[in-house]
Amino acid sequence: MASTETEAQSTAAPAGDDTAAGTTVTKAGVASGDLAGLEAGLDALESTVVARQPWLRTTASKALPPVVALAIVLGLWQLAYHFELKPHYLLPSPVDVGRSLQQKWLEGTLLNFVWTSVSRGALGFLASVAIGTVLGLIVAQVKAVRAAIGPILSGLQSLPSVAWVPAAIIWFGLSDATIYAVVLLGAVPSIANGLVAGVDQISPLYLRAGRTIGATGPAGVRHVLLPAALPGYIAGLKQGWAFSWRSLMAAELIVNAPDLGTGLGQLLEQGRELQDMSWVLAAILLILIVGIGIELLIFAPIERRVLRSRGLLVKS
Repeated sequence: MASTETEAQSTAAPAGDDTAAGTTVTKAGVASGDLAGLEAGLDALESTVVARQPWLRTTASKALPPVVALAIVLGLWQLAYHFELKPHYLLPSPVDVGRSLQQKWLEGTLLNFVWTSVSRGALGFLASVAIGTVLGLIVAQVKAVRAAIGPILSGLQSLPSVAWVPAAIIWFGLSDATIYAVVLLGAVPSIANGLVAGVDQISPLYLRAGRTIGATGPAGVRHVLLPAALPGYIAGLKQGWAFSWRSLMAAELIVNAPDLGTGLGQLLEQGRELQDMSWVLAAILLILIVGIGIELLIFAPIERRVLRSRGLLVKS
């Protein structure tokens, strides 16, 4: 009788152990599921895809901060003029600078100055894109070329554009070729380095998938490599435009001849020669407006569209 009870107890014990183990596993699974859900919720809170907003609201939200900042700068400028931190002929008021711009506008020459520089900058930038893209692809794909040229590209990118002006004048004289040479030498390294950085960030899985479906050679570059490297490439294009515009202004400041026409750089130099600070500050203001305008109207929308299409445009 005692042995029977002992066997019954020994038989019941494993069943209890299994039940307890099953309960433990179930609780662990539930806890794991809850933890995964919690992590997903936290991720959703930290990273929410930006929804499209009405264009009027978007424009107001983006335009208001720069307008406030501009008002503060103009206010400080007017205070400096009022308290004569510098003599008035060295530091004119914002109103004086506005009058200089108005005078050029009434003379019908203001838009010509702007158009001359913008057209030069656009043409030089497009040529830089063509050369920089090919060069960047070669450097990114050929290890020997990267080892040989990569450091040189980085060095050229850090070289001030104005350093090329004397050499370009000796090579090409006082001509448009000098200006475009300086623009190319300033912008091409930035575009090439941007593309190289974008290619380096591509997942090897994309490249293997492209080769698997037969996208090799030019087809692979067009359909796999460039689309995958697009964020880095666009960053390089933005930086290339900035270098292109800066190089153009440096060249126009020094290369001044009647046959070349008058751009914003030449306008700035004429103001310096005449010791007219209102003219000088007006030219600087126009250069700044054009540079910011190109960035906001062209590159910023392209960059937002690319990032949004890849799910990279998020808000915290």
